[in-house]
Amino acid sequence: MAPKITAILVGIFISLFSITPISEARNMNDQGLNAKQQGIVTIAAFTAQGDLGRLKTTLNDGLDNGLTVNEIKEVLVQMYAYCGFPRSLNGISTFMSVLEERKAKGIQDEIGKEASPLPANKSNIELGTEIQTGLAGGTPARGPIYTFAPAIDEFLKGHLFGDIFGRDILDFQSREIATIAALASMAGVNSQLQAHFNIGFNTGLTEAQMKSLLSVLAAGVGKQEADNASEVLSKVISNRAK
Repeated sequence: MAPKITAILVGIFISLFSITPISEARNMNDQGLNAKQQGIVTIAAFTAQGDLGRLKTTLNDGLDNGLTVNEIKEVLVQMYAYCGFPRSLNGISTFMSVLEERKAKGIQDEIGKEASPLPANKSNIELGTEIQTGLAGGTPARGPIYTFAPAIDEFLKGHLFGDIFGRDILDFQSREIATIAALASMAGVNSQLQAHFNIGFNTGLTEAQMKSLLSVLAAGVGKQEADNASEVLSKVISNRAK
């Protein structure tokens, strides 16, 4: 299939599954991430690092900047796929404490929408394969690692991309912002970080938004994490320009 046609199909696919249309997102966010997206960055980063003290602060900031309770819960739940159940569960527990404290102060936070039912006419693997392929730019995921351990391919398609990414509480851009922030905050995962920078661009995130994400990391998480992610991003941008 010609690259131009593939790009068009991917754009259509992403717009169908995303809450915010790509064209609208580009027009609104060419200058960088908005306050809600910045909140997702730090929430994901501190959850991945297990820094519950700073997570508590940024959870409050996220709510104050317009993230709903369900949107934050969705970020925390998604994190288990990237940093494990223990840190995801610790993040959720911390969020419960934050909400209790805010309620005691008389703060009524917006709960937000619930996830729509997943399509009844396809399995989670079928749905996940569609989503993964679309996010990857129209090319199905293949490689020796999936041949060597086919179970991981099944789990990635069926659970990560089907069960988790198929939930519409967060759009794909928000999920990639969370994923990139988490991976950038952990050591030894640059190959995955590179892949998700590419996927982020495929969802319509701009170079300005990616650099804004790195600025949030540098200011709120750590210079070392931001510098490493910046090197990875530079390679991705260079490769995509070829």
